Amino acid sequence: MLPIVERARLGLAELADPVVAPQMQRYMKSEMPFRGVPKPARIQLVRTLVAECPLPDAAALRTAAEELWTGARFREERYLALALVDHSRYRRWSDPSWVPLLQGWIVTGAWWDFTDDIASRRIGPLLRAHPEQLTPVLRAWATDEDRWLRRTAVISQLGSGAATDLGLLRYAVEANIADPDFFLRKGIGWALRQHARVDPVWVRGFVADHPGLSPLSRREALKHLGE
Repeated sequence: MLPIVERARLGLAELADPVVAPQMQRYMKSEMPFRGVPKPARIQLVRTLVAECPLPDAAALRTAAEELWTGARFREERYLALALVDHSRYRRWSDPSWVPLLQGWIVTGAWWDFTDDIASRRIGPLLRAHPEQLTPVLRAWATDEDRWLRRTAVISQLGSGAATDLGLLRYAVEANIADPDFFLRKGIGWALRQHARVDPVWVRGFVADHPGLSPLSRREALKHLGE
């Protein structure tokens, strides 16, 4: 076990709140228990870990993150894995070679907290930096059997703004427009609502052209457009 992993688990144990832990578990509907460590405390713990146990290269980061994720007994360990990968000191090491690992985390995490974090903070930036390599991946995910990969494809461009690949957004939404799953319908609305901030005309037109959008997706998409 890498020192940073051992220190991370010890840190979570020291910060544990047995009163809050079951409340967090109920809120997240998680089979995996929580330590009861809130996000601000986790952020500070990650800062301490990076300062006290620096990682020398991308291979060490990947090993540490995989150990935290795969060996997790408490959900916060997986949150720390994600936070380490996204830390400003290590973020530059992310490249398309990380996609299979991130895909595995989406599938094994199988819930919105992990999916949304990975989609917006890891897959999205990779897509913007490496569109030629990531676009085919996300098009494949848009029709995958796994609903969390499909949600990732739908919401991966939340941070793209005017640089949004409209062809990919359209493809991902249309591929899932008839799916009754709540998280896909909510994700579709979220993706459209976010793009409406920079291109409301396109979003209005898309909604008008797709009467098959669920009421939830339509409502979310037009939420800030006065409709």
